Amino acid sequence: MTPGNELLFLALGGSGEIGMNVNLYGTQGKWLMVDCGITFGDANYPGVDVILPDLQFIEERLDDLLGIVLTHGHEDHIGALPYLAADLGVPLYATPFTAGLIYGKLEEEGITDKVELNVVKEDGPFSVGPFTMTYTPLAHSIPEGNAILIETPYGKVFHTGDWKLDDSPALGGASTAAELTAIGDAGVLALVCDSTNVFNPEASGSEADVRKGLDEVVAAIKGRVLVTTFASNAARLQTLGEVAEDTGRKLCVAGRSLDRIIRVAKATGYLRDFPETVDFDTAMSLPPSQVMIVATGGQGEPRAALNRIAEDTHVLKLHAGDTVVFSSRQIPGNEIAIGRIMNTLAGKGVDIITDRQAFVHVSGHPGRPELAEMYRWIRPEIILPVHGEVRHMHEQARFALAQGVPQAINQVNGDIWRLAPGKPQQIGHAPAGRLVLDGDVILPADGATITERRRLALYGQISVAVAIHGSRLKGAPQIRVQGVPVEEDRDAFLEEAAEAAAEAVRKDGRNLEALRESLRLAVRRVAVRFTGKKPVVDVLIVEL
Repeated sequence: MTPGNELLFLALGGSGEIGMNVNLYGTQGKWLMVDCGITFGDANYPGVDVILPDLQFIEERLDDLLGIVLTHGHEDHIGALPYLAADLGVPLYATPFTAGLIYGKLEEEGITDKVELNVVKEDGPFSVGPFTMTYTPLAHSIPEGNAILIETPYGKVFHTGDWKLDDSPALGGASTAAELTAIGDAGVLALVCDSTNVFNPEASGSEADVRKGLDEVVAAIKGRVLVTTFASNAARLQTLGEVAEDTGRKLCVAGRSLDRIIRVAKATGYLRDFPETVDFDTAMSLPPSQVMIVATGGQGEPRAALNRIAEDTHVLKLHAGDTVVFSSRQIPGNEIAIGRIMNTLAGKGVDIITDRQAFVHVSGHPGRPELAEMYRWIRPEIILPVHGEVRHMHEQARFALAQGVPQAINQVNGDIWRLAPGKPQQIGHAPAGRLVLDGDVILPADGATITERRRLALYGQISVAVAIHGSRLKGAPQIRVQGVPVEEDRDAFLEEAAEAAAEAVRKDGRNLEALRESLRLAVRRVAVRFTGKKPVVDVLIVEL
């Protein structure tokens, strides 16, 4: 699958899911990657925090990959780079703030000398092989959120990245309606567009309005206030700094990722008027009405600051009468983890405020009115929705057609589409799976290790050890049980399982391989009889 005289599009992540965005464009024998992000583990991946895209398709064509261009610095767009960029071995291109975040990640992994990181300013085009790109600033919840105008011999693509419309962005600027209209006037083949909020009938709202809402909420609280938000939402950090000053509270920041974002933002010209923060001990010594804490962990992350504060394992403490404000939305799949922290806080008498009770958050993604405006300005021949579950992308395709966009493409990870020349058509399918970061090891998401771990989590495990001399059993079989529901009947179960194992030795003791399987099945049959479950049974045979 080498691109010919054509323009190809292929998503290897982020199409059919929220997060893990990876998109490829191909023309004249070369590929260009836009973004390389992660998503986060859930109950389907026991023991796993980070999930990576499987880049097998492009890894088999590394001679044809020219580089990776990054739209902005959120984890679902840059988070896979520390684990995959060195092996890909191609240059990275990013604007200054995004490059600062990437450099920090590469530095933590000790690979800054193995990855070429190019800093590109938002002031003009740059070329990589047959692709000419121009960063186009759009409002988002992080500095330097950018669309990328990609010019090829076979047409222009306007790749939005994550975006919204905001006339009063807290940090950075955004392209005007006139500037975006001018891009449309020059002709755009395809609009590759964020689908996250397509079901929202209203515009996302302005960060300036969030400041007003937070001012009202915080001013009315008598006790200590903790506000939790996405660490990477530097615009919200700017707002929270202003709210602390508006309400006469000292600011305390809890969370390594928050510290990193603030450090990089200041180094690249943002958050210059962010108030001086106080340390944890000072925050706890101040009268509760004079301090506001900003903490990570609003998505229920177990190791983040908010969870540790809720569990009383952090220097910072919350007491009855204090308030936690969730200045973020719940990411689908995190509801149980977030609810667990909320219940812990409520049990301590801590009040909780979310965006359901007050205006304390706006999204960084476009609602329907904003999408309609973008269609009107850019006027693409084709809408190609990305960054969403299948239902989000299909709805954006339907909505765009209703707004007058001539053609829509419904695709998911792995679909290879020819956008030009001629009518768009799917011409193939590439492998597009997931990898997991398990400790320091990268594994297939559905490989043997994770499959075994799922089975252990679901069914439990039994170890059977027997000693034999010749074909005869020496001593009693030893049985150990983990996670098998035999608590009240444990002694009876162990006795019967041992008898079944002894009988298996008497029956098949002359053939070790047959004996191993016979022991496994005999003990598992006892477990099924006692519990209705089929646990993993490991067998150890010792020959004397």
